[in-house]
Amino acid sequence: MRVVVINGPNLNLLGTRQPEVYGTTTLAELDHLCRTWGEELGMGVQTFQSNHEGAILDRLHECPGNADGVVINPGALTHYSYSLHDAIEAIALPVVEVHISDITAREEWRRVSVVTAVCVGTISGLGIDGYRHALRLLADRR
Repeated sequence: MRVVVINGPNLNLLGTRQPEVYGTTTLAELDHLCRTWGEELGMGVQTFQSNHEGAILDRLHECPGNADGVVINPGALTHYSYSLHDAIEAIALPVVEVHISDITAREEWRRVSVVTAVCVGTISGLGIDGYRHALRLLADRR
């Protein structure tokens, strides 16, 4: 099974941005963990991060035929990007939405996700461990 883990805007700042909310694990460390967790589940995991919505959409568009599933933390795009919603829907692959913090317990504007409806699951508030649970969810759907 091939999985792409996509991280959106500002996730390149993991480890330094609001560690009280997002923890101290860096993006490089998270990428390594995702590949390790994937190997344990018999998956090949590729990682990708961009602060640019179009680059994230382009990466999603490359997934059909090259991946069997996607884990995505859209960052703030979660709350307003209908183009991201449409791209997830269009690729017709299982996509799991992940949030390090519990978005339902944060500012009111963060509580709405426009991508949840087109994802096979949403994991929120488990810290970086949410990525491991997302990979497990995709493995269980095999």
